[in-house]
Amino acid sequence: MPCTTVLVGKNASHDHSTMISRTDDGFFDVKKLIVVEPKDQPKKYTSKISHVEIELPGDPMRYTSCPSVDPKHGIWAATGINAAQVGMTATETITTNPRVLAADPLVEYKKAKKRGEKDIPGGIGEEDIVVLVLPYIKSAREGVLRLGKLLEEYGTYESNGIAFNDENEVWWLETIGGHHWMAKKVPDEAVVLAPNQFGMDSFDLKDAFGKQTAHLCSADLKEFIRDNCLDLNPDGVFNPRNIFGSHTDMDHIYNTPRAWFMGRYLAPKTYRWEGENADFTPESDNIPWCVKPERLVAVEDVRYLLSAHYQGTPYNPYSNQDSGKRGMYRSIGINRTGVTSICQIRPYAADAVKGLEWICFGSTTFSAFLPVYPNVPKMPDYISKVTLDTSTENFYWSSRLIDVLADHNYNTAIQNIERYQNAMAVKGRQLVREYDAKFAESADVKLLEEANEKLCAMAKEQTVQTLNKLVLDASQHMKNGYNRADN
Repeated sequence: MPCTTVLVGKNASHDHSTMISRTDDGFFDVKKLIVVEPKDQPKKYTSKISHVEIELPGDPMRYTSCPSVDPKHGIWAATGINAAQVGMTATETITTNPRVLAADPLVEYKKAKKRGEKDIPGGIGEEDIVVLVLPYIKSAREGVLRLGKLLEEYGTYESNGIAFNDENEVWWLETIGGHHWMAKKVPDEAVVLAPNQFGMDSFDLKDAFGKQTAHLCSADLKEFIRDNCLDLNPDGVFNPRNIFGSHTDMDHIYNTPRAWFMGRYLAPKTYRWEGENADFTPESDNIPWCVKPERLVAVEDVRYLLSAHYQGTPYNPYSNQDSGKRGMYRSIGINRTGVTSICQIRPYAADAVKGLEWICFGSTTFSAFLPVYPNVPKMPDYISKVTLDTSTENFYWSSRLIDVLADHNYNTAIQNIERYQNAMAVKGRQLVREYDAKFAESADVKLLEEANEKLCAMAKEQTVQTLNKLVLDASQHMKNGYNRADN
């Protein structure tokens, strides 16, 4: 699915947290946040899309999950943090090229055409990956290694990027064709910008086939490149984006502009982003995979990036000034997002509460992020008991209602939206500070459940207040409005 990913190394964040974040831009998928206990994890996993069956290890950990409320197309767990305080987000759909797919085809499900023939299962994909990996890993690196092994054994039916983090490291894995992959540790001082394209623009093969300090890949990757004449780099410098990625006209409308906006925000003086002598434009193919931010990054910065719609540029679809470029590029904050998460692993917190999961349902442009503690037996009803019918009794549908009302009345609604998002951030942080301190004293997991209930109660109060304001505002702008004085 089309998504946008932001990854933050520990020395790039203001509090030395690692952060992995992604907008899950599906097709208006109804989502919820739940906790999966070991007893509820399947022993054998069967994919609904590819029909592949996989035996799972017998020692899963508790983990959080953001599955689809309607299970008819599979789980689609999207993101989570496990009991070992390891985060994961899967997946960022990425691009590739015909040369790679011809050399290592995607592993697609093939239904039998004749009686007596058997269906041929496909590989694994976004529907499956979190469930297959997150319950069994105790570090970000372990996540890469387990997923890499699964890809080599079962293959995949789509091209994806997957992120993992623990308190020390962030890793990013990109699939290559049906069975190959490469992964890189995010530099501690860097922020990665991933907008639906194969992203890595450098890779140390010597390290990957040697000490493996910061690079991992398929065991036969060098032979795969050589035997299939895939290397397009003329100068001997290994740039995997040129080998495995794409450089299409659609990329320049749909993908590269998002990386441009994020890089422009994080490193405005390091590079020239605009003007006649710009280093990078919205349609540049060589925008860096990662940048060193010019100031340290907080959760609020990640939220801003993932809710962006080119504000401050001629491409803003909500601008009152039509430059002829308004809305020409695909925004980061988009209408069809089901859930967005920021998995934050905090080195300064007590072991059981290092992980903090920031959840946002619906369009990030207008919805708000809510922090919750993942290391609990269950989540509050407000975020876990989501129905397929519209309701103000849960965070998902309330967020969707806010999105629709604000989008149609942007100029008058945006002030209320900014106040709402800021109030959620302030009050959410206050409650986290309070319960971090309480947990440090007693280490009682019931405190975390209590904290989550208070956080959700706060979110419901703020969300209802905002809905009230937006409904009134929208009512005042209805086309059938009329007063006797209008004669």
